[in-house]
Amino acid sequence: MEGVSSLDEPLKKLLGGATAKVMAEHLDLHTVGDLLHHYPRRYEERGKLTALTDLPLDEHVTVVAQVADARILTFNNGRGKRLEVTLTDGSGRLQLVFFGHGVHKPHKELLPGRQAMFAGKVSVFNRKMQLAHPTYQLLDASDADEASEAVDAFAGRLLPIYPACKQLDSWRIAKAVDAVLPSARDAVDPLPASLREGRGFTPLPEALLKVHRPQTRADIEDAKARLKWDEAFVLQVALARRRYADTQLPAAARRRVADGLLDAFDAKLPFTLTEGQEKVSKEIFDDLATEHPMHRLLQGEVGSGKTMVALRAMLAVVDAGGQAAMLAPTEVLAQQHHRSITEMMGELAEGGMLGGSDRGTKVVLLTGSMGAAARRQALLDLVTGEAGIVIGTHALIEDKVRFHDLGLVVVDEQHRFGVEQRDALRSKGKQPPHLLVMTATPIPRTVAMTVFGDLETSVLDQLPAGRSPIASHVVPAKDKPHFLARAWERVAEEVENGHQAYVVCPRIGDDAEEAEGQGGKKAKAKKAAPEEDGEKRPPLAVLEIADQLRGGALSGLSVEVLHGRMHPDEKDDVMRRFAAGDVDVLVATTVIEVGVNVPNATAMVIMDADRFGVSQLHQLRGRVGRGSAPGLCLLVSEAHEASPARARLSAVAATLDGFELSRIDLEQRREGDVLGQAQSGVRSSLRMLTVIDDEEVIAAAREEAVAIVAADPELERLPGLRTVLAALLDKEREEYLDKG
Repeated sequence: MEGVSSLDEPLKKLLGGATAKVMAEHLDLHTVGDLLHHYPRRYEERGKLTALTDLPLDEHVTVVAQVADARILTFNNGRGKRLEVTLTDGSGRLQLVFFGHGVHKPHKELLPGRQAMFAGKVSVFNRKMQLAHPTYQLLDASDADEASEAVDAFAGRLLPIYPACKQLDSWRIAKAVDAVLPSARDAVDPLPASLREGRGFTPLPEALLKVHRPQTRADIEDAKARLKWDEAFVLQVALARRRYADTQLPAAARRRVADGLLDAFDAKLPFTLTEGQEKVSKEIFDDLATEHPMHRLLQGEVGSGKTMVALRAMLAVVDAGGQAAMLAPTEVLAQQHHRSITEMMGELAEGGMLGGSDRGTKVVLLTGSMGAAARRQALLDLVTGEAGIVIGTHALIEDKVRFHDLGLVVVDEQHRFGVEQRDALRSKGKQPPHLLVMTATPIPRTVAMTVFGDLETSVLDQLPAGRSPIASHVVPAKDKPHFLARAWERVAEEVENGHQAYVVCPRIGDDAEEAEGQGGKKAKAKKAAPEEDGEKRPPLAVLEIADQLRGGALSGLSVEVLHGRMHPDEKDDVMRRFAAGDVDVLVATTVIEVGVNVPNATAMVIMDADRFGVSQLHQLRGRVGRGSAPGLCLLVSEAHEASPARARLSAVAATLDGFELSRIDLEQRREGDVLGQAQSGVRSSLRMLTVIDDEEVIAAAREEAVAIVAADPELERLPGLRTVLAALLDKEREEYLDKG
């Protein structure tokens, strides 16, 4: 049994309670090991100034710069004082501002010509970039004590800049790292010796030393190469073990039967399947015919016909005597799938009913808000096997739900489901059912290998014939208000031409002031500091915008709202009337993001578009242009023209290629958030690896991991790797329980 390593020591012991508390609460660092893996974001060279021209707005930054000038200004008839300091890097300028009693110390210390590190949040005031009340550390202190302290903390030429927070700046983190660095020699090395030597990697303790206190740029590269490999490799071993365990499970093979439901369905299709659909269907049918469970991820652009492929797989399973369940993330979506699948199947979905086909089966819907009688009947149809296909929400996972013989589970929009929920549904079969996961969020290959590494992947990349192109434009509402007026005119024109439109807002806007979906965070109104108008207003809300449009730009049109807190019957009613063409404009939250299919809707206006992620905007946009008329998507934003938010919107407007956008999305996110709402703790442990740049590392690590797990599934010969893996999976389990 291995003893407790010094890396498991709580930070409290070494750093004192106050610092440890801030680290735990704001940076999620709890042990010595956590802090050793909190790597610098970048390195500044002593004497070399940070480029001030391209600092990101609204982010916490650390810069090395020189004071150009400093002056005290008074306001409120001399009662208020403000110190303004201008920093320069030779190319750009940055304003610092200190208020009230906080002006005296910096006024004495920040003299023209002095160099220092400054940390704070970047905002814009009077069209100038500024840091309000930054913390700072002088780098060329004149006072001897201070100078020696500054030199001790940054003895090297390279100053590490750590991911920091308002409560703890980069140089304080650097000091804390100095205190724990000696423990690096106890780090357990996860890489098998043969692999480490074969690839010429630096030993782990040395890599940790070099990443925190590099003497040269080469040290940094050395350390990064090693630490990236650790992350990629440990993660790929965890995934390879999960895949290996899955291949050991038994499953009932569901072989394709001739002259069954599937053939009858194919015979009445009014169009031919695309080549891509045929190819992916074959991969799925081959998997279904094997004696261990299929685990396949089906990714395809919005509208590439994934539902059709999934339905054919479900029919094949019903033909082979099993049942198929389709899991959707929301009730609206479950109802929509149920409607479209029963329409596609026609009389084949009316098994056992008058006028139904004798080869047919029952297709039932199961959601949390169904009436008791309908629910009882649905549960009965599942248990007797009367219903071959069930479509539902999480309600399907509940204990009460029993199947006659569950053969296939189809999960729509996997990023909303955890691995654990898949397992809960899996336990409903006599043997583990086959699993098909669908997503319309295009995922670059490396992310698929990381986030969905326990699944085989199929991609549908052709759009069915007859889909129309979508034109997208950014509408800068703040700089050019007349553009917004024109946007509403365009919506009215679309309606005049017999079409319909969506307007999407990040927030609902009623008493329970909570943003819905992933679109926005809870909006807190707070008092702005004197002269500080950088405070963002709350995101625009569905109920307010709908009222404004009814009373103004779109008066005379029928404008309805749709959001997640409406009663399910109300939601269904609004969607049905919109689908029937009785509603001209639907003002909604992101509940319409996935699966809503109204071919006559041609225009979409997304308000506060900068509050949504790239892939979410792409998903939303996929709701228009689903018929033969061309689609129009207008991205309305008040974001500053030079801001990263605007760059993101321009990227979305410039391309309809989801895979290209998902690359851009990854490049623009900060490290650590690269996998978005990925479903487990393992993924959040990526600190050094950037999934977008390290494709070769991930692919190579996957190969090594597969070979190692095949030779030694229990890792008996690799205790070091087993220890690191156990720690990682403990964290994963813990996070799952927290989420629970």
